[in-house]
Amino acid sequence: LLDKSDKYDSRDVERLQQDDKWVENYLIWRHDVVDDTLKMIDESFQWRKEYTVNDLSESVLPKWLFEIGALFLHGYDKEGYKLFWFKVKHHTRDPKQQLDKKKLVAFWLEHYAKRDHGKPLTVVFDMAETGISHIDLDFVRFIVNCFTDYYPNFLTKIVIFEMPWIMNAAFKIVKGWLGPDAISMLKFTNKSDIQEYISGEYLPPHMGGTDSFKYSYPPLVDDDFQTPLCENGPITNEDEHESKEELDADTKETGELNEAQNLNQKKMNSIEHISKSEETDKTEVKPKNAKKALTTFKGPLLHISPAEELYFGSKETGEKKCLIVLTNVTKNVVAFKVRTTAPEKYRVKPSNSSCEPGTSLDIIVSLHGGFSASLQDRFLIMAAEMDQSSGAGAPELTQFWKDVPRTKVMEHRLRCHVIESSKPSSLTLKDNAFNVPAKTNEDLHIQLTRLLQINKRLEEQMNRCLWFQQLSVVLSLLSVTVAAFCFYLAYAQRS
Repeated sequence: LLDKSDKYDSRDVERLQQDDKWVENYLIWRHDVVDDTLKMIDESFQWRKEYTVNDLSESVLPKWLFEIGALFLHGYDKEGYKLFWFKVKHHTRDPKQQLDKKKLVAFWLEHYAKRDHGKPLTVVFDMAETGISHIDLDFVRFIVNCFTDYYPNFLTKIVIFEMPWIMNAAFKIVKGWLGPDAISMLKFTNKSDIQEYISGEYLPPHMGGTDSFKYSYPPLVDDDFQTPLCENGPITNEDEHESKEELDADTKETGELNEAQNLNQKKMNSIEHISKSEETDKTEVKPKNAKKALTTFKGPLLHISPAEELYFGSKETGEKKCLIVLTNVTKNVVAFKVRTTAPEKYRVKPSNSSCEPGTSLDIIVSLHGGFSASLQDRFLIMAAEMDQSSGAGAPELTQFWKDVPRTKVMEHRLRCHVIESSKPSSLTLKDNAFNVPAKTNEDLHIQLTRLLQINKRLEEQMNRCLWFQQLSVVLSLLSVTVAAFCFYLAYAQRS
């Protein structure tokens, strides 16, 4: 397969050799059948070269394609998957434009696949206000083929909103193109039931939602992250009525958090120096929950912990604070700012600052007021190196972010995870202190020790049973042998 380099883009071949996750996704999508997987890789690689997928950008596609707003990424479904919108009313059949429109689909899919490392999408066909002039089965088939044949394990579901009755026959044809797995992903909805899949905060008013998002271009609508939060989080009427005591408590809390985090950082550093053999032989030395708490994204400018998820509690558990630890691994000052998809919900302290070379800095993320975290919420951490000569005050930072080229900005995304009953196993804050759920893990450790002891006793009992069984068999065989010998002697004497 890989020898036929003229059929494929060499960059795809190289990635296939290096990216185990990509190979795994192909296998998963083809149910681990190797021949089918190889066939899919062959077809998708040929398609990628034909459509010059690796070189698609805004500059090579007509600007009007982006301006009409028929295709874009925005919001998340209830499972936390990004929504890929197809506003069918903005699409009309035109053979002359078809190739460019297909390349726009490929552009968006490739753009998101690279940005979010292949995290799956939910496709939304918004068919409100559509009619016969908007039916384009060739284009629909292309979109379907992108997910079934070209982008492995990249589709979670296809939500179809208010499909006109006139298109029923057309979608029977579409179903014929889909395998049984893909057919199960089709969700036909209307205004009354679409919120089974997408919450109202990411649905426009005509779908019964409250999302005020209005598509416009430029800039490219490539994510939903809002402008950086101010130093003290969102400003609302509720904030204005906070007492001085509450603000003082916040300050005290920050100091306590820093102190607790420093202690935790020492633990982290000591653990990192344990050799692999020691980790195998002395796993009890590690703090419980180390696997999650110590996950770190190692970027070129900043190491960020936790690496992927911020753990918040539900309304019942009440855990409303998380800690992000940034470590500057460069020899220069690194400016950073934090953006979020839900600025009305969260306080971020600090949200726009800088980190000195070789030092760590704590960012406290807390839920504001009566809000609760949801799987759709995301955070974006942006970072860039500053010249040693430039200052790091607020005016300098403002000017720096205006001037810095996008190519020099490191970006890392974190998603939210909601713990319903058990305590989170990550960097989570509660009650003015760094919260490592030691008690819960201690209980688990005790239970595990008891289970191991019970298991050992059962093993010993089984060994004894096996020993008795073997002894019984030997004794039985001896008894049979002796009886047979006695019978033989008696028979010999008679004769």
